[in-house]
Amino acid sequence: QLKLVESGGGSVQAGGSLRLACEASSYSGSSYCMGWFRQAAGKEREAVATIYVGDDSTTYADSVKGRFTISKDIAKNTLYLQMNSLKVEDTAMYYCAADVIGPTCWSMFYNYWGQGTQVTVSS
Repeated sequence: QLKLVESGGGSVQAGGSLRLACEASSYSGSSYCMGWFRQAAGKEREAVATIYVGDDSTTYADSVKGRFTISKDIAKNTLYLQMNSLKVEDTAMYYCAADVIGPTCWSMFYNYWGQGTQVTVSS
């Protein structure tokens, strides 16, 4: 059973940066997708960024392109999300997810989720 634990959330002023981390309890193989998702109060969860572990291909939501970077460190079993130029509208609970690759990392259903880490951006 894959366990994911996020860290790195917090409060920051608009224009600031945060780096989220997601440590996986166990990892094997390379046919995995991993991703960051977020859910703001009163809104549905949305995908932020995904990465295919096999070839490091990434996909980003239009709202974060050029500001956020998803990356992984296989040796540390850790997924990262570097968030720069944060905006008030980035405020949300951020979750990492992982699963064996589906049709695409962006659109597939993920079975494994972390507990979330809160990001709050103030003006």
